Amino acid sequence: MTPFNRRQFLKFAGLSLGSLGFNCALFQHQARRYGQVLAQSTPRKLALLVGINQYPDQPLEGCLNDVDLQRHLLIHRFGFNPKDILVVGDREATRTGILTAFEEHLIKQARPGDVVVYHYSGHGSRIADPNPILSEPERRRELNGTFVPVDSQLPAGYPEQGGSVQDIMGHTLFLLMSALKTENVTVVLDSCFAGGATREARVRSRSGGSNILVSSDEKTYQQQWLSRLQMSPSEFVNGYRRGVAKGVVLAATAPDQLAREAVINGFHAGLFTYILTYYLWREQPDVEELFQDIVLEIPKGFNQNPRYEIKPGSPYDSSPPYFIDNPQTPAQAVVTQVSRGEARLWLGSVDLRKVETGTIFTAVDGSGQVRVLSRDGIVAAAKIENPVTPGTLLRLKI
Repeated sequence: MTPFNRRQFLKFAGLSLGSLGFNCALFQHQARRYGQVLAQSTPRKLALLVGINQYPDQPLEGCLNDVDLQRHLLIHRFGFNPKDILVVGDREATRTGILTAFEEHLIKQARPGDVVVYHYSGHGSRIADPNPILSEPERRRELNGTFVPVDSQLPAGYPEQGGSVQDIMGHTLFLLMSALKTENVTVVLDSCFAGGATREARVRSRSGGSNILVSSDEKTYQQQWLSRLQMSPSEFVNGYRRGVAKGVVLAATAPDQLAREAVINGFHAGLFTYILTYYLWREQPDVEELFQDIVLEIPKGFNQNPRYEIKPGSPYDSSPPYFIDNPQTPAQAVVTQVSRGEARLWLGSVDLRKVETGTIFTAVDGSGQVRVLSRDGIVAAAKIENPVTPGTLLRLKI
C-alpha cells in the first residue's frame, strides 16, 4: 500500500474531462539500447498492444497513449524485452491486422509457462448475431459485444438501413485465447462493453444495434478455429458460458457500460488504463486487491465499473495481474533516453501536478539524479546531474 490516500488520487492529480485535441504519436524507443540494459528472463514474456485513434467516423484521442502506458510498464516494471512487444496501431489495426498479429506474435510463439499480455484500446460495439454459436443472456437482448477494427464501418444509410460490419466478436477472442499454449495470460480491454450518461467525457463506443450483423468472415474465422482446436460447437458453448478461456481478463467496464477517455494534466488516455498502470508502477497487488483500488478511483457519476474475470476454477484472483512474481523495483518515473547531458523521462506513476521546472528525481537505487527542464503531458526533459542510463528507475526527491 502506498502512503498517500489512493482513493483521492484522481482528484489530487487534477483529472480534467473535456474536449480532447491531443495529437498522439507512438513513442519511438531505442530497442537495442534497452535490450542491452534489460536482461531477458525466463519464461519468455510476449505482448501484443492494439490502439486505435484514427477511426474514419468517430476518432478517439487516447488509445495510442494507452499503448505507451502499457509498453513502458511492461518493459521497465515487468522486465519485458522490447523486441517481444508488438504494437499494432491505427491504420495497421484492421480486422486482418489484429487477428494476424495475435496468431503470429502470440499463438505461434508462446510456449507453456510463458507470460502473454494482450491489450486492446479502441471502440467497442454491440451487434446482432441472428444465428449465434452461443446465445447471450436474455438481458443483453441477443446483442454481442465486439471490438471495432479501424476498417470496420457502419453500412451506408445507417441507422435506417442495416447490414454487416467487420467487427471482432468476444467469441473470437475466446477462441484465440484458447489456442495459446500457456495459462499465464492477461487480457486488458479498454473499450465500451468490454466486460462482456457520457457527460463531458469522450466514450469508446461505436454505434450498433439489432440491424447491424456480424460478418460472414467472422463466422467463417470462428469455424476455422473450432476445427484447429478440435473443439465442438457444444464444447465451445459450454466453455464460453463457464468463463474466460485462459488466465485473467481485466476490463474497463461491465458488459453494458461505456468506457471513458480522460485528460490528466494534459495527458490523454483511457481512464481505466491510466489508473491500472499507475498502481502497477507503485506496487504489486493481486488482481482482487488491484480492482478494489481501481473501482474506488472512477468518478461516481460515470457509471463505469471496471471488472475482472479469471479462468473458472483457477486461483488467479490472488495472483499478480501479469503473472510475474518478482517485478522491477517500484518507481514513479523512468529514463527512456539519454543524449548530451539531458534525459527524457516517462512519468508513469507520479502526480503530474508536482512536476515542474526544477523538480528533482533521484534513482531508486540512489546512484543518479536529474532535474526537470520541461514537461509535455506525461513526458519530461531533464538535465542529468548524476549519471543515469536508459531504464534507470526514478522517484521524486523529497
